[in-house]
Amino acid sequence: MTLDDLASLIAARKDADPDTSWTAKLLAKGPEKCAEKFGEEAVEAIIEAVKGDKAGLTSEAADVLYHLLVMLTARGVTLDEVMAELARRQGTSGIAEKAAR
Repeated sequence: MTLDDLASLIAARKDADPDTSWTAKLLAKGPEKCAEKFGEEAVEAIIEAVKGDKAGLTSEAADVLYHLLVMLTARGVTLDEVMAELARRQGTSGIAEKAAR
């Protein structure tokens, strides 16, 4: 499954029944809850990275990507918009890009 596939699946489940779809349930709770859940998953990924647990980090990284896309969907930001921003930054030093903000 690609990130595009996952983003499409999340968008398709946005209006599903929250009793049968975890994605719909998260989105029904609102953007703040989606952001909170993303933060929890990010912390769990950090813990696995610090522990050096490759399998644990792989699993948590998948959760982070899923919850990031859910959070973006909750705020009406598409994966295409994020990818366009990354493309805009391409070829620019990270140090120079950060200084320009």
